[in-house]
Amino acid sequence: MTEPAADTSAVLSAQDSLVLASMASPVEMELITAWVDRQRAVHPGARVDVLRLPEPDAPPSALTALARQLESGDDRSIVPVQVFWLPPPDRSRLAKVAGLLPGLDPYHPNQRRQRRIRRDAPGRARVVAGEPAKVSELRQQWRDTTVGEDPRDFAEFVIRRAILAIERVEYRILGPQYKSPRLLKPEILASARFRAGLQKIPGATVEEAGKMLDELATGWSRVSVDLVSVLGRAISRGFDPAIDYDEYQVAAMRSGLETHPAVLLFSHRSYIDGAVVPVAMQENRLPPVHVFAGINLSFGLMGPLLRRSGVIFIRRNVGGSPLYKYVLREYVGYIVEKRFNLSWSIEGTRSRTGKMLPPKLGLLAYVADAYLDGRSEDILLQPVSISFDQLHETAEYAAYARGGEKTPEGIGWLYNFIRAQGERNYGKIYVRFPEAVSMRQYLGPQQGPLSHDQDDKRLALQKMSFEVAWRILQATPVTATGLVCALLLTTRGAALTLDQLRHTLQDSLDYLERKHTPMSTSALRLRTLAGVRAAVDALSNGHPITRVDGGREPVWHIAPQNEHAAAFYRNSVIHAFLETSIVELALAHARHLPDDGGDRMAAFWAQAMRLRDLLKFDFYFADSAAFRDNIAEEMAWHDHCEAHVAAGGDEIDAMLFAKRPLMADAMLRVFFEAYEIVADVLRDAPADIGQQELMDLALGVGRQYVAQTRVRSSESVSTLLFATARQVAAGQDLIAPADLCTAELAERRSAFRRELRDILRDFDYVERIAREQFVAREFTARQRRRDSRTA
Repeated sequence: MTEPAADTSAVLSAQDSLVLASMASPVEMELITAWVDRQRAVHPGARVDVLRLPEPDAPPSALTALARQLESGDDRSIVPVQVFWLPPPDRSRLAKVAGLLPGLDPYHPNQRRQRRIRRDAPGRARVVAGEPAKVSELRQQWRDTTVGEDPRDFAEFVIRRAILAIERVEYRILGPQYKSPRLLKPEILASARFRAGLQKIPGATVEEAGKMLDELATGWSRVSVDLVSVLGRAISRGFDPAIDYDEYQVAAMRSGLETHPAVLLFSHRSYIDGAVVPVAMQENRLPPVHVFAGINLSFGLMGPLLRRSGVIFIRRNVGGSPLYKYVLREYVGYIVEKRFNLSWSIEGTRSRTGKMLPPKLGLLAYVADAYLDGRSEDILLQPVSISFDQLHETAEYAAYARGGEKTPEGIGWLYNFIRAQGERNYGKIYVRFPEAVSMRQYLGPQQGPLSHDQDDKRLALQKMSFEVAWRILQATPVTATGLVCALLLTTRGAALTLDQLRHTLQDSLDYLERKHTPMSTSALRLRTLAGVRAAVDALSNGHPITRVDGGREPVWHIAPQNEHAAAFYRNSVIHAFLETSIVELALAHARHLPDDGGDRMAAFWAQAMRLRDLLKFDFYFADSAAFRDNIAEEMAWHDHCEAHVAAGGDEIDAMLFAKRPLMADAMLRVFFEAYEIVADVLRDAPADIGQQELMDLALGVGRQYVAQTRVRSSESVSTLLFATARQVAAGQDLIAPADLCTAELAERRSAFRRELRDILRDFDYVERIAREQFVAREFTARQRRRDSRTA
């Protein structure tokens, strides 16, 4: 019973058969009886017995008849049969929601509705049969895979195989989006491999493992599949109803999923992401995913509802429970082996800064074990980029950045979240599926997880996860929101007119087109005044942009209290300008070398690599060799660049003035200002200063520096940026055990602070040239307007 029958009108062969019929009502009994009579008419010489298929959790007494039939010595074909009730076509949204109510589930109608369907729409009542299998074949499978010993154990195994065989037929009728694991707990608990591993864990019991499986249990009910688009739209209301996809990417992913199971690893900027992935799969008629989520989201009625919608709730901290780790590992292995798809955020949690966080490897290690165990010949890691024109959560993220606490989840939190989604139009949701990463390519031959060198395995996991994250970034479209916020954050609160915004944005759009960087429709429309007006109007409908009216023409700016929210959008596009910004800073560094300071080109390359090292905790980079190639390509905008860099002085000034756009100040200044604030705190801090103490001191010093205008904006004063700045400091060996508070440590800290101040001086230099560009552009624009009026 491994494959569905192609034709249910005559599936019984001339040999003897035992039909295991799932019959829950008199109507179903009548339909199956008529079906069996037709089969007997086709093969009048064959012996066909019919036995009611017991439920998987039936008491032992209900298994007696089946066990007796299986032990009779006849090697008959076992044929599972069931009545499949098709839902009515073109059901309304209300009808889909009504399917949750007792008696209104279209896939399990009550007796009264069954009789009505049989009378008025007989085509919706179909008898389906799973692929037959001989008793001897089933017995061999049972002995090979389970720990069963007596006839009832074998009967339970046959029941599970029968149910799964029928399910496969129904999936073919409904489509792959309805595929979902069934009987997961009994299948795993009866597995010989699971029991063997369980015996190696001191004190572990089957009962306790079963409770953990109940906690993990999930599945897609058919009603839930039908409701995916309804519920997803409810959660994501406020956005354009049509999600933006790349159809070529969808087709490529569909082809891959037909061959191998996949783990969909998505970027995570909003709670909405977990709803977007299932909606995207269902809308494109792709197999459903089973999404991992923290058990903190299993509250009230949401827990049971989400479990029936493919959500797997896992504990946050599992290190202290070897049994839970084992059960979770086996659970993941079973899902993969049965070719169901998993999904979770590669970052592990939401990014509250707008840029991608470092990947987490925990669950990925379990998937790697499943591959190395030979449970699938390959597993695809499918990157998923999810981005938004706007999010209402940016206000919450801004509060976090200023030191606020996370709001605990609950019914009230969910109500407020959904209500906030409907307050205004947030634009579009963009979903991209770049090329998948092959686990086999990175892990090599399947040797078993314990036979694989653990250091090699961890290194391969790191490379895989970074490759997935890199592909997500490269596929994420740059939005108008990100570009406009990046521009206005550089003006230090000064407002710009519509013409000024449009003229300044053109250089960025030209650069993105030259680099073939994906852009959203809203970004492409920034070529026109109407497109710019639409972008700033959308952003000034709430936070973070403020529109000022009453003068000769409206102007737009970002008020200080909205800088953190605007930074979230700016950070979502930094990846597209990261390397060109580093080029600018490295050129500025070479410019500031004294005349007898040595080889300026060598200094340029050394500084580019140094900036990459300092920023590695905040951003994803290509490997060193590829990064150098990318920097060299960025330099190709200027002819004979090496000679001009070597000349220094005015030559570098001219190079930068000719460069379009200049992005370093817009994209990276705040990160180095945050680093410098932390470095300043470290000057007289204990050697082993704790993270929270460092955070509190940095917030205080940062607020002082904002008040004194020693840093450009309040967005540099952020717990989110300070957390990474501490990682940078630790990476420079500036945090040490208490007994190592030496003069050498103090000097290293001072030297690091001096280095950061030099880099901030380079920002000032690039910013000055960018301002000169802006003035020149404005002068040219005014001249053109004057000329057009004169003409």
